[in-house]
Amino acid sequence: MKRVLIVGTGDVAKRLIPSLVSRYRVFALVRNPLYCAELRALGVQTILGDLDQRHSLDKLAGLAEVVLHFAPPPNVGERDQRTQNLLATLARGTLPQQFIYISTTGVYGDCGGAWVDETRPLNPQSARARRRVDAEQQIRRWSARHCLRANILRAPGIYAAERLPLDRIKQALPAIVAEQDGYSNHIHADDLAGIVRALLRYGKPNRVYQASDGGEMKMGDYFDVVADAFGVPRPPRRSRAEVQALVSPMMWSFMSESRRLSNRRVTEELNVKLQYPDVDAVLQSISGLRVDSHRTTR
Repeated sequence: MKRVLIVGTGDVAKRLIPSLVSRYRVFALVRNPLYCAELRALGVQTILGDLDQRHSLDKLAGLAEVVLHFAPPPNVGERDQRTQNLLATLARGTLPQQFIYISTTGVYGDCGGAWVDETRPLNPQSARARRRVDAEQQIRRWSARHCLRANILRAPGIYAAERLPLDRIKQALPAIVAEQDGYSNHIHADDLAGIVRALLRYGKPNRVYQASDGGEMKMGDYFDVVADAFGVPRPPRRSRAEVQALVSPMMWSFMSESRRLSNRRVTEELNVKLQYPDVDAVLQSISGLRVDSHRTTR
């Protein structure tokens, strides 16, 4: 039975793990010991270590044939030292046969609403996106040097029923007026986990894939449909200049970039049939549950 090492055991990894444990011996790098019991209950063997401390990663060398790198870069700087530490450690033992990294579509920067595929030149416009580009480049060089199979999966905004911008909407933070607004892109967390599963079987060597539902929705419209599903007021609309002055720099980095993502490689090359090809199905179920609950408690 092949061994899989998961680095970064957040929400997407936990959605993926149940389908892995029947086919692989699954290991996970864990920084906080408090999370070990939950992962062990899922059938995962945990290894304590910290990507920021290279010496703590020694047990990872030669451990697994497949590595799933889901951990984010550090919060500061232009480089991803965490990925560098991981790759340096893996190179000290028997190399994995396959390496999958979840990156971000923020590496393209603002595309003015154009349709974007994986061949688009990278143009990161925030330090966060530049750290992701650095990680991608490290992985590409490392896999080429060692002649192993690596895939980069660029994901946009990840959502699920419990991963919606409801708090932001309840705070009445503004959205951009429709004529100035940009396109945002989405992928349901279950579908992102499913795309990783497909990559394990069908991913072409050293290929980049965009994990998007392929929808065309502007960010303000997304906020509106979420508000409607929960029965709360829609966010006020303001000009781009007004919104920039009212939101955090990180939020503005998302709101100021506009692009539409092709998912042709995912659906055609990986044979993925998305459970959630747009956000409507999830939001309609939430709206229905809200209405049913209201009727029950009257």
